Amino acid sequence: MHDKQRQWARIGAAVRLEALERERAAILQAFPEMRRTRMLAVRDLNGSAPGELPRRFSAAARRRMSAGMRKYWARRRAAAKKDRAA
Repeated sequence: MHDKQRQWARIGAAVRLEALERERAAILQAFPEMRRTRMLAVRDLNGSAPGELPRRFSAAARRRMSAGMRKYWARRRAAAKKDRAA
């Protein structure tokens, strides 16, 4: 009995996959720009220009990070200089 159920499930899965492929083809025919990559559609939904990566940080956040990294590297250079002098 178990083998028979598995066979029917397999047939059902094959039919569903065929339906999905037909649906995919219809979608790609309606929206040919989606053929390039899946990520392009995701980027467009995020409000970025096509082909542009979405921004993760604002300009102000990038400036703060940049200032923080300058301070970090200044401290590292000072510590290294101190170690070399000792």
